[in-house]
Amino acid sequence: MKLYVEGGGDTNLLKTACRNGFSEFLRNAGLAGKMPRIVACGSRSDAYHSFCIAIKQNEPALLLVDSETLVTNDCYDIKANNWQPWRHLKNRRDDNWEQPDNSTDDQCHLMVQCMESWFMADIDELQKFFGQDFRANSLPSGRDQIEALDKKQMLHALVEATKQTKTKGKYAKGKHSFKILALIDPEKVANASPWARRFIETIKTKMDIV
Repeated sequence: MKLYVEGGGDTNLLKTACRNGFSEFLRNAGLAGKMPRIVACGSRSDAYHSFCIAIKQNEPALLLVDSETLVTNDCYDIKANNWQPWRHLKNRRDDNWEQPDNSTDDQCHLMVQCMESWFMADIDELQKFFGQDFRANSLPSGRDQIEALDKKQMLHALVEATKQTKTKGKYAKGKHSFKILALIDPEKVANASPWARRFIETIKTKMDIV
């Protein structure tokens, strides 16, 4: 099973950091010993196109990208277990992605609204990572419902919370993001994000982890 993820930029160093970050996150989620092969694709469009090629070649594959915006209620109903990520990606004007033939909704997964949203579920780990002069009170409230946090406002708040830290300095995506991803608690993320829980549970099912 290959997992095509958004992230890693255009350099081999960043792609390696991306793979390592997601690998450690999934190990911490209980997948140690039964891991998918993580493919760091750089841009979200490259992740989508790589996934489409894999599906066309009948390869077992999953896609993981940022939702970029709030996922509206018409795209999922938790009680009915009715999740429609492809509908969100089709409706989003900057994507307008078609669901590949022979693919299903359970092969498509969203970080809502972006990967950094997951960090908001584990402020204790952020505090330990950035250390002295980390300002947790600069981060948005309502972190038990991280999917509702506006992406731009949340990223701005993350920079504000870290700009005075002595050792790490202000948050920078390539410099810090995948190191933090490797440290945060997946269960805290899953508790705060239904889409993250769906992602973790789907991978466990597909990798035959009970």
